[in-house]
Amino acid sequence: MGEVKHLCLVKFKEGIIVDDLLKGMTELVSQMDMVKSFEWGEDVLNQEMLTQGFTHVFSLTFASTEDLTSYMSHERHAAFAGTFMAALDKVVVIDFPVVIAKPAPA
Repeated sequence: MGEVKHLCLVKFKEGIIVDDLLKGMTELVSQMDMVKSFEWGEDVLNQEMLTQGFTHVFSLTFASTEDLTSYMSHERHAAFAGTFMAALDKVVVIDFPVVIAKPAPA
């Protein structure tokens, strides 16, 4: 199947210190060899009608579905997920195989 993405769209609860969670997430993925890459970002256009209140996106890339499954079931992920989920007002998670429609320039 090839690479798999784990994509999370989130809206944090009021009063949450997002920088603390970002630091924790960065530390988590740096300890997990099965994570090939980790990117995150915050919405820049603030188009409420389109974003439905979601403000941040987190994207993790894995070499395979097996690596994603290993990450999701790992005790470090489970421990951090409890803290992370408690900070969220809402979340959407999608896991999908990567299909490259336009490769990055060399």
